[in-house]
Amino acid sequence: MKHTKNKITIKPSKFTEASGWYGLIALLVAYALASLGIIKADGLIYLSLNLTGGIGLLIVAASKNVLQSVILNIFWTIIGMVAIIKLVLF
Repeated sequence: MKHTKNKITIKPSKFTEASGWYGLIALLVAYALASLGIIKADGLIYLSLNLTGGIGLLIVAASKNVLQSVILNIFWTIIGMVAIIKLVLF
C-alpha cells in the first residue's frame, strides 16, 4: 500500500494481474476464433471465453479504479451470463 497526498494506492496482487492478462487473452482468442469461423459466436466456448475474460478484466480494472472499464466489464459479464443461461436452458 502506498500513501500519496490524499490518495491511497494499492499494488495489485499477482492474482489480480494474472486475472487481467487472462481476461485480455480470453477475449482476443474468442474474437479471433469466431471471426475466423473456427468456433460459433453463439456457442458455449465463445460465450465462456467472453464471460471469464470479462470477469478477469473486471478484477484488474476494479483494483486499479478504472471506472469506465469496470462498468464495461460488468455489462460484458452480465451479457455473458445471460447468454450462457439462455443457451443451456433453452
